[in-house]
Amino acid sequence: MAARPRPSTDEAREALRDAMARLAAGDQAALEEIYRATRVKLFGITLRILGDRKEAEDALQDVYVNLWQRADRYDPSRASPIAWLAAFARNRAIDRLRTGKVRAGSVPVEEAAPLPDENPLADALLIDAEQSAQIHKCLGALDARTQGHIRAAFFEGYTYAQLAEAADVPLGTMKSWIRRGLQRLRACLEASEAA
Repeated sequence: MAARPRPSTDEAREALRDAMARLAAGDQAALEEIYRATRVKLFGITLRILGDRKEAEDALQDVYVNLWQRADRYDPSRASPIAWLAAFARNRAIDRLRTGKVRAGSVPVEEAAPLPDENPLADALLIDAEQSAQIHKCLGALDARTQGHIRAAFFEGYTYAQLAEAADVPLGTMKSWIRRGLQRLRACLEASEAA
């Protein structure tokens, strides 16, 4: 029996977008489709942030329960379905860390910047495949300090407070550094879309 061909990235994205719309309209079967299409990626995000399989599974369950209740909040004009769901999973995992009951098992912040790009990082899970090269290019254009803080905050699950403590700077300074870095990143991405 021949293996069924895998759908293209565009087909998979459209199927996920359609399932999100059906879920928002109350179609319970759409939740199962979304689960099958996204569980591996979203589990990877929660596990990387929480560093504990059971906690990551619990966070993932929270994601899908909340998705069932909030699917109507997804706006396809603002983000791809996987980017929105990945951000949702990241936030649920970080919420669990903030309760103080879970100890993060991820890479220390000092080691976050030099991680090699040859291996897929969590950011590959947050964006569509065609945007991956551009976001890496734009991140690479940032100074090493800013790039490291953005990667640690958004792809490794560190809080701004943890980053400020590790860098030995006030929390407000860290927030300013990251905000300015995100503004430069956004400008770079917008310029590449306009080109």
